[in-house]
Amino acid sequence: MTSSLSPTLKLAFELLQRPSVTPDDAACLELIGARLAPLGFKLEHLRCGEVDNLWARRGESSPLFCFAGHTDVVPPGPLQRWKTPPFEPSIDAEGYLRARGAADMKGSIAAMLIAVENFVQNHPDHPGSLAFLLTSDEEGPAVNGTIKVVEHLEARQEKIDWCLVGEPSSSSKVGDVIKNGRRGSLGARLLVKGKQGHVAYPHLADNPVHKAAAALAELAAEVWDEGNEFFPATSFQISNIHAGTGATNVVPGELEVLFNFRFSTELTAEQLQQRTQALLDRHGLNYEIQWTLSGLPFLTAAGALVEAADRAIYKVTGQKTQLSTSGGTSDGRFIAPTGAQVVELGPVNATIHQVNERVLAEDLNQLSEIYEELLQELFSDCSLP
Repeated sequence: MTSSLSPTLKLAFELLQRPSVTPDDAACLELIGARLAPLGFKLEHLRCGEVDNLWARRGESSPLFCFAGHTDVVPPGPLQRWKTPPFEPSIDAEGYLRARGAADMKGSIAAMLIAVENFVQNHPDHPGSLAFLLTSDEEGPAVNGTIKVVEHLEARQEKIDWCLVGEPSSSSKVGDVIKNGRRGSLGARLLVKGKQGHVAYPHLADNPVHKAAAALAELAAEVWDEGNEFFPATSFQISNIHAGTGATNVVPGELEVLFNFRFSTELTAEQLQQRTQALLDRHGLNYEIQWTLSGLPFLTAAGALVEAADRAIYKVTGQKTQLSTSGGTSDGRFIAPTGAQVVELGPVNATIHQVNERVLAEDLNQLSEIYEELLQELFSDCSLP
Protein backbone atom coordinates (compact mmCIF):
# COMPACT_ATOMS: atom_id res chain seq x y z
CA MET A 1 0.00 0.00 0.00
CA THR A 2 2.76 2.44 0.90
CA SER A 3 4.19 2.28 -2.63
CA SER A 4 1.22 4.31 -3.88
CA LEU A 5 1.48 6.98 -1.20
CA SER A 6 2.91 10.46 -1.55
CA PRO A 7 6.43 10.99 -0.15
CA THR A 8 4.95 12.77 2.90
CA LEU A 9 2.50 9.98 3.70
CA LYS A 10 5.06 7.27 3.05
CA LEU A 11 7.43 8.85 5.58
CA ALA A 12 4.55 9.38 8.01
CA PHE A 13 3.76 5.66 7.81
CA GLU A 14 7.39 4.80 8.57
CA LEU A 15 7.39 7.03 11.65
CA LEU A 16 3.95 5.98 12.88
CA GLN A 17 4.87 2.31 12.81
CA ARG A 18 7.40 2.96 15.58
CA PRO A 19 5.84 2.80 19.09
CA SER A 20 7.69 5.81 20.46
CA VAL A 21 5.77 6.31 23.70
CA THR A 22 7.48 8.93 25.89
CA PRO A 23 10.43 8.94 26.36
CA ASP A 24 11.25 6.14 23.91
CA ASP A 25 12.19 7.52 20.51
CA ALA A 26 12.02 4.02 18.95
CA ALA A 27 14.80 5.03 16.52
CA CYS A 28 12.66 7.69 14.83
CA LEU A 29 15.51 10.19 15.04
CA GLU A 30 17.88 7.73 13.36
CA LEU A 31 15.43 7.46 10.47
CA ILE A 32 15.11 11.24 10.24
CA GLY A 33 18.86 11.77 10.52
CA ALA A 34 19.45 9.30 7.71
CA ARG A 35 17.25 11.45 5.47
CA LEU A 36 18.86 14.74 6.51
CA ALA A 37 22.53 13.79 6.26
CA PRO A 38 22.55 13.37 2.44
CA LEU A 39 21.05 16.87 2.18
CA GLY A 40 24.12 18.34 3.84
CA PHE A 41 22.82 18.60 7.41
CA LYS A 42 25.34 18.25 10.19
CA LEU A 43 23.82 15.97 12.85
CA GLU A 44 24.25 16.17 16.61
CA HIS A 45 22.55 13.40 18.55
CA LEU A 46 22.21 14.66 22.12
CA ARG A 47 21.06 12.07 24.64
CA CYS A 48 20.07 13.31 28.09
CA GLY A 49 19.01 10.64 30.56
CA GLU A 50 16.40 8.50 28.81
CA VAL A 51 15.73 11.14 26.18
CA ASP A 52 17.02 11.27 22.62
CA ASN A 53 17.39 14.69 20.99
CA LEU A 54 18.59 15.74 17.56
CA TRP A 55 20.01 19.05 16.40
CA ALA A 56 20.61 19.07 12.65
CA ARG A 57 21.81 22.13 10.76
CA ARG A 58 22.50 22.89 7.10
CA GLY A 59 24.56 26.01 6.55
CA GLU A 60 26.56 28.34 8.80
CA SER A 61 25.19 31.80 8.02
CA SER A 62 22.16 33.64 9.31
CA PRO A 63 19.22 33.88 9.29
CA LEU A 64 18.66 30.46 10.83
CA PHE A 65 15.26 28.85 10.31
CA CYS A 66 14.42 25.87 12.52
CA PHE A 67 11.68 23.24 12.36
CA ALA A 68 11.00 21.99 15.90
CA GLY A 69 8.98 19.03 17.09
CA HIS A 70 8.84 15.75 18.96
CA THR A 71 8.87 12.09 18.02
CA ASP A 72 7.35 10.84 21.28
CA VAL A 73 3.64 10.14 21.62
CA VAL A 74 1.27 9.60 24.53
CA PRO A 75 0.23 6.02 25.39
CA PRO A 76 -2.49 4.67 23.09
CA GLY A 77 -4.98 3.89 25.85
CA PRO A 78 -7.31 0.84 25.71
CA LEU A 79 -6.30 -1.08 22.61
CA GLN A 80 -9.74 -2.66 22.28
CA ARG A 81 -11.23 0.79 21.66
CA TRP A 82 -9.06 1.43 18.60
CA LYS A 83 -10.68 0.68 15.24
CA THR A 84 -7.24 -0.25 13.93
CA PRO A 85 -4.04 -0.97 15.93
CA PRO A 86 -2.52 2.34 17.09
CA PHE A 87 0.93 1.60 15.67
CA GLU A 88 -0.27 0.11 12.40
CA PRO A 89 -1.11 3.23 10.37
CA SER A 90 -3.85 2.97 7.80
CA ILE A 91 -5.99 5.25 5.66
CA ASP A 92 -9.70 4.64 5.98
CA ALA A 93 -12.47 5.03 3.43
CA GLU A 94 -12.99 8.67 4.42
CA GLY A 95 -9.35 9.50 3.70
CA TYR A 96 -8.23 9.72 7.33
CA LEU A 97 -4.80 8.53 8.38
CA ARG A 98 -5.29 6.70 11.69
CA ALA A 99 -2.50 6.02 14.19
CA ARG A 100 -1.17 7.29 17.48
CA GLY A 101 0.87 10.38 16.59
CA ALA A 102 -0.81 11.03 13.23
CA ALA A 103 -1.75 14.55 14.34
CA ASP A 104 0.55 14.99 17.34
CA MET A 105 2.98 15.17 15.73
CA LYS A 106 4.65 12.66 13.44
CA GLY A 107 2.51 13.82 10.55
CA SER A 108 4.01 17.30 10.90
CA ILE A 109 7.54 15.91 11.08
CA ALA A 110 7.02 14.00 7.84
CA ALA A 111 5.63 17.14 6.19
CA MET A 112 8.61 19.19 7.42
CA LEU A 113 11.19 16.77 6.14
CA ILE A 114 9.66 16.39 2.69
CA ALA A 115 9.30 20.18 2.43
CA VAL A 116 12.99 20.61 3.23
CA GLU A 117 14.01 17.88 0.78
CA ASN A 118 12.10 19.65 -1.99
CA PHE A 119 13.36 23.09 -1.00
CA VAL A 120 17.01 22.00 -0.90
CA GLN A 121 16.67 20.17 -4.21
CA ASN A 122 15.31 23.33 -5.83
CA HIS A 123 17.65 25.71 -3.98
CA PRO A 124 20.84 23.86 -3.08
CA ASP A 125 22.66 27.15 -2.51
CA HIS A 126 19.94 28.84 -0.49
CA PRO A 127 20.99 31.73 1.78
CA GLY A 128 20.98 31.40 5.55
CA SER A 129 20.67 28.07 7.34
CA LEU A 130 18.06 25.40 7.96
CA ALA A 131 17.79 23.30 11.11
CA PHE A 132 15.74 20.66 12.89
CA LEU A 133 15.35 20.52 16.68
CA LEU A 134 13.63 17.27 17.60
CA THR A 135 13.13 15.52 20.93
CA SER A 136 11.49 12.44 22.45
CA ASP A 137 10.56 14.28 25.67
CA GLU A 138 7.72 16.68 24.83
CA GLU A 139 4.78 14.60 26.04
CA GLY A 140 6.55 13.69 29.30
CA PRO A 141 8.34 15.76 31.95
CA ALA A 142 10.04 17.89 29.26
CA VAL A 143 13.17 18.34 31.36
CA ASN A 144 15.71 16.51 29.17
CA GLY A 145 14.39 17.46 25.77
CA THR A 146 14.14 20.74 23.89
CA ILE A 147 15.26 22.78 26.87
CA LYS A 148 18.56 20.86 26.99
CA VAL A 149 19.18 21.40 23.27
CA VAL A 150 18.45 25.12 23.68
CA GLU A 151 20.89 25.30 26.59
CA HIS A 152 23.49 23.53 24.40
CA LEU A 153 22.97 26.07 21.61
CA GLU A 154 23.00 29.05 23.98
CA ALA A 155 26.27 27.89 25.52
CA ARG A 156 27.97 28.29 22.15
CA GLN A 157 25.92 31.37 21.19
CA GLU A 158 24.12 29.66 18.32
CA LYS A 159 20.92 31.62 17.76
CA ILE A 160 17.68 30.59 16.05
CA ASP A 161 16.06 33.49 14.19
CA TRP A 162 12.82 31.82 13.09
CA CYS A 163 11.26 28.67 14.52
CA LEU A 164 8.20 26.75 13.40
CA VAL A 165 6.90 24.18 15.88
CA GLY A 166 4.78 21.54 14.17
CA GLU A 167 2.20 21.17 16.94
CA PRO A 168 -1.36 20.57 15.71
CA SER A 169 -2.59 24.16 15.69
CA SER A 170 -5.41 23.96 13.16
CA SER A 171 -9.05 23.97 14.26
CA SER A 172 -11.20 22.65 11.40
CA LYS A 173 -9.03 23.03 8.29
CA VAL A 174 -5.29 22.84 7.95
CA GLY A 175 -3.79 26.30 8.31
CA ASP A 176 -6.91 28.02 9.66
CA VAL A 177 -5.12 28.83 12.94
CA ILE A 178 -1.51 29.72 13.75
CA LYS A 179 -0.39 29.76 17.37
CA ASN A 180 1.84 32.81 17.69
CA GLY A 181 2.22 32.54 21.44
CA ARG A 182 1.23 30.57 24.51
CA ARG A 183 0.18 31.36 28.05
CA GLY A 184 2.53 30.62 30.91
CA SER A 185 1.88 27.66 33.20
CA LEU A 186 2.41 27.87 36.96
CA GLY A 187 1.42 24.92 39.13
CA ALA A 188 1.32 24.50 42.88
CA ARG A 189 0.96 21.84 45.56
CA LEU A 190 -0.70 23.36 48.61
CA LEU A 191 -0.62 21.43 51.91
CA VAL A 192 -2.94 22.86 54.56
CA LYS A 193 -2.20 21.51 58.04
CA GLY A 194 -4.77 20.76 60.74
CA LYS A 195 -5.19 18.17 63.46
CA GLN A 196 -6.73 14.74 62.98
CA GLY A 197 -9.45 13.65 65.38
CA HIS A 198 -12.87 12.10 65.86
CA VAL A 199 -15.77 13.82 64.11
CA ALA A 200 -17.82 13.56 67.30
CA TYR A 201 -15.27 15.72 69.14
CA PRO A 202 -14.49 18.55 66.70
CA HIS A 203 -13.22 20.76 69.52
CA LEU A 204 -10.32 18.33 69.92
CA ALA A 205 -9.48 18.43 66.21
CA ASP A 206 -8.68 21.09 63.61
CA ASN A 207 -10.29 20.46 60.24
CA PRO A 208 -8.08 21.83 57.41
CA VAL A 209 -10.85 21.36 54.84
CA HIS A 210 -13.17 23.71 56.68
CA LYS A 211 -10.42 26.26 57.23
CA ALA A 212 -9.24 26.19 53.59
CA ALA A 213 -12.66 26.22 51.90
CA ALA A 214 -13.15 29.98 52.02
CA ALA A 215 -9.61 30.65 50.80
CA LEU A 216 -10.02 28.25 47.87
CA ALA A 217 -13.33 29.83 46.95
CA GLU A 218 -11.72 33.27 46.97
CA LEU A 219 -8.83 32.03 44.81
CA ALA A 220 -11.32 30.61 42.31
CA ALA A 221 -13.31 33.86 42.21
CA GLU A 222 -10.30 36.20 41.99
CA VAL A 223 -9.87 38.30 38.85
CA TRP A 224 -6.15 38.02 38.26
CA ASP A 225 -6.04 40.26 35.19
CA GLU A 226 -8.14 41.22 32.20
CA GLY A 227 -5.82 39.74 29.59
CA ASN A 228 -4.87 41.83 26.57
CA GLU A 229 -5.30 41.93 22.79
CA PHE A 230 -3.26 38.75 22.40
CA PHE A 231 -4.09 36.74 25.54
CA PRO A 232 -7.27 35.88 27.44
CA ALA A 233 -7.46 36.65 31.15
CA THR A 234 -5.32 34.57 33.47
CA SER A 235 -7.18 31.51 34.74
CA PHE A 236 -6.95 29.59 38.04
CA GLN A 237 -8.05 25.96 38.17
CA ILE A 238 -8.00 23.40 41.00
CA SER A 239 -7.16 20.01 39.53
CA ASN A 240 -6.95 17.75 42.60
CA ILE A 241 -8.09 17.82 46.23
CA HIS A 242 -7.32 15.11 48.76
CA ALA A 243 -7.86 14.80 52.49
CA GLY A 244 -8.78 12.21 55.08
CA THR A 245 -8.31 8.52 55.69
CA GLY A 246 -11.36 7.36 53.78
CA ALA A 247 -13.35 6.90 56.98
CA THR A 248 -16.47 8.99 57.61
CA ASN A 249 -15.76 9.45 61.32
CA VAL A 250 -12.25 10.92 61.13
CA VAL A 251 -11.43 14.61 60.83
CA PRO A 252 -8.51 14.87 58.41
CA GLY A 253 -5.17 16.16 59.60
CA GLU A 254 -4.04 17.54 56.24
CA LEU A 255 -5.55 18.82 53.02
CA GLU A 256 -3.62 18.59 49.74
CA VAL A 257 -4.68 20.80 46.85
CA LEU A 258 -3.13 20.88 43.38
CA PHE A 259 -3.88 23.91 41.24
CA ASN A 260 -2.62 25.66 38.14
CA PHE A 261 -2.48 29.15 36.67
CA ARG A 262 -2.46 29.70 32.92
CA PHE A 263 -1.27 33.28 32.79
CA SER A 264 -0.86 36.05 30.28
CA THR A 265 1.91 38.56 29.76
CA GLU A 266 0.03 40.93 32.09
CA LEU A 267 1.45 39.11 35.13
CA THR A 268 4.67 37.45 36.19
CA ALA A 269 4.95 34.13 37.97
CA GLU A 270 6.35 35.95 40.98
CA GLN A 271 3.31 38.23 41.17
CA LEU A 272 0.96 35.25 41.08
CA GLN A 273 2.88 33.55 43.85
CA GLN A 274 2.89 36.66 46.02
CA ARG A 275 -0.82 37.35 45.56
CA THR A 276 -1.74 33.73 46.26
CA GLN A 277 0.31 33.49 49.41
CA ALA A 278 -0.97 36.85 50.68
CA LEU A 279 -4.53 35.57 50.27
CA LEU A 280 -3.74 32.34 52.11
CA ASP A 281 -2.11 34.33 54.89
CA ARG A 282 -5.18 36.55 55.26
CA HIS A 283 -7.22 33.43 55.97
CA GLY A 284 -4.83 32.41 58.72
CA LEU A 285 -3.96 29.06 57.24
CA ASN A 286 -1.10 26.89 58.45
CA TYR A 287 0.27 25.74 55.12
CA GLU A 288 3.19 24.77 52.93
CA ILE A 289 3.25 25.46 49.20
CA GLN A 290 5.50 24.19 46.44
CA TRP A 291 5.53 25.99 43.10
CA THR A 292 6.39 24.58 39.67
CA LEU A 293 6.87 26.95 36.74
CA SER A 294 6.40 24.89 33.57
CA GLY A 295 6.77 27.77 31.16
CA LEU A 296 6.60 31.52 30.74
CA PRO A 297 4.17 33.17 28.34
CA PHE A 298 5.61 34.08 24.95
CA LEU A 299 4.36 36.03 21.98
CA THR A 300 5.47 36.55 18.38
CA ALA A 301 3.05 39.33 17.53
CA ALA A 302 4.33 40.44 14.15
CA GLY A 303 7.33 40.16 11.90
CA ALA A 304 8.78 38.15 9.07
CA LEU A 305 7.78 34.69 10.35
CA VAL A 306 4.12 35.41 11.08
CA GLU A 307 3.73 37.30 7.80
CA ALA A 308 5.45 34.57 5.77
CA ALA A 309 3.28 31.89 7.35
CA ASP A 310 0.14 33.89 6.59
CA ARG A 311 1.13 34.31 2.94
CA ALA A 312 2.14 30.65 2.56
CA ILE A 313 -1.16 29.40 3.95
CA TYR A 314 -3.13 31.67 1.64
CA LYS A 315 -1.13 30.65 -1.43
CA VAL A 316 -1.59 26.93 -0.77
CA THR A 317 -5.12 26.82 0.69
CA GLY A 318 -6.73 30.05 -0.54
CA GLN A 319 -7.86 30.86 2.99
CA LYS A 320 -6.80 33.42 5.55
CA THR A 321 -5.46 32.28 8.89
CA GLN A 322 -6.16 33.44 12.43
CA LEU A 323 -3.60 34.08 15.14
CA SER A 324 -4.19 32.46 18.53
CA THR A 325 -2.46 32.00 21.88
CA SER A 326 -4.96 29.48 23.26
CA GLY A 327 -4.30 25.96 24.43
CA GLY A 328 -1.69 24.38 26.63
CA THR A 329 2.07 24.72 26.63
CA SER A 330 4.47 23.62 23.90
CA ASP A 331 8.22 23.44 23.50
CA GLY A 332 8.03 26.88 21.93
CA ARG A 333 8.24 28.15 25.52
CA PHE A 334 11.88 27.05 25.66
CA ILE A 335 12.86 28.54 22.30
CA ALA A 336 11.13 31.93 22.41
CA PRO A 337 13.14 33.30 25.39
CA THR A 338 16.31 33.09 23.27
CA GLY A 339 14.94 35.88 21.08
CA ALA A 340 13.62 33.69 18.27
CA GLN A 341 10.36 34.40 16.48
CA VAL A 342 8.21 31.32 17.13
CA VAL A 343 4.96 30.08 15.62
CA GLU A 344 3.11 26.79 15.79
CA LEU A 345 1.58 25.48 12.59
CA GLY A 346 0.38 21.94 12.14
CA PRO A 347 -2.64 19.78 11.32
CA VAL A 348 -6.13 19.76 12.84
CA ASN A 349 -6.04 19.07 16.57
CA ALA A 350 -9.53 17.55 16.99
CA THR A 351 -8.36 14.03 17.98
CA ILE A 352 -4.98 14.57 19.64
CA HIS A 353 -4.34 12.30 22.66
CA GLN A 354 -7.63 10.50 21.95
CA VAL A 355 -8.32 6.89 21.08
CA ASN A 356 -8.46 6.58 17.28
CA GLU A 357 -6.31 9.67 16.68
CA ARG A 358 -6.59 10.64 13.04
CA VAL A 359 -5.84 13.34 10.50
CA LEU A 360 -6.90 13.73 6.88
CA ALA A 361 -4.14 12.25 4.75
CA GLU A 362 -4.48 15.03 2.21
CA ASP A 363 -4.01 17.58 4.99
CA LEU A 364 -0.46 16.31 5.54
CA ASN A 365 0.33 16.69 1.85
CA GLN A 366 -1.05 20.23 1.98
CA LEU A 367 0.87 20.96 5.18
CA SER A 368 4.11 19.98 3.46
CA GLU A 369 3.31 22.39 0.63
CA ILE A 370 2.69 25.16 3.17
CA TYR A 371 6.01 24.48 4.88
CA GLU A 372 7.88 24.56 1.57
CA GLU A 373 6.12 27.77 0.53
CA LEU A 374 6.97 29.28 3.92
CA LEU A 375 10.66 28.66 3.28
CA GLN A 376 10.30 30.26 -0.14
CA GLU A 377 8.63 33.29 1.42
CA LEU A 378 11.23 33.74 4.14
CA PHE A 379 14.34 33.25 2.08
CA SER A 380 13.10 35.16 -0.97
CA ASP A 381 13.96 38.31 1.01
CA CYS A 382 17.51 36.98 1.38
CA SER A 383 18.21 36.82 -2.36
CA LEU A 384 17.05 33.22 -2.87
CA PRO A 385 18.74 31.86 -6.00
